Amino acid sequence: MSVLRALLIVAGIASAAYGIGLVLQMNTADLRSIAVWSAGLLVLHDAVFAPLSAGAGTLGRYLLPAPVRGPVTIGSVATVVLAIVSVPVVGRAGAVANPTVLDRDYGVGLTVALVLVWAGVGLAVLWRIRRS
Repeated sequence: MSVLRALLIVAGIASAAYGIGLVLQMNTADLRSIAVWSAGLLVLHDAVFAPLSAGAGTLGRYLLPAPVRGPVTIGSVATVVLAIVSVPVVGRAGAVANPTVLDRDYGVGLTVALVLVWAGVGLAVLWRIRRS
């Protein structure tokens, strides 16, 4: 086992222990809320996201040429991750009592991030096509 792998394992165990410690300090209402949200996300993933991903992947396999598939897959996954992470904050700028909590327009940030992701996909596709 390499030193880096050992350090990553130690960091992972320490992070997990810290997270478990935080969860053990929560009250019952917060734990119940976490359980409900976790169950809801699991159902959403299994009932909606996984079938859509499988369908999109299968469709992409038939519609996209080989040099394009990899970059488009990576771009699609990055898009979904950015969209999911941004759901709680997009459109809520200044909507809380503390104006420093949501202090910027996260919709613009999401748009810029997606433009950068797909620009990278375009560059990767061009590079792969030129190389082949």
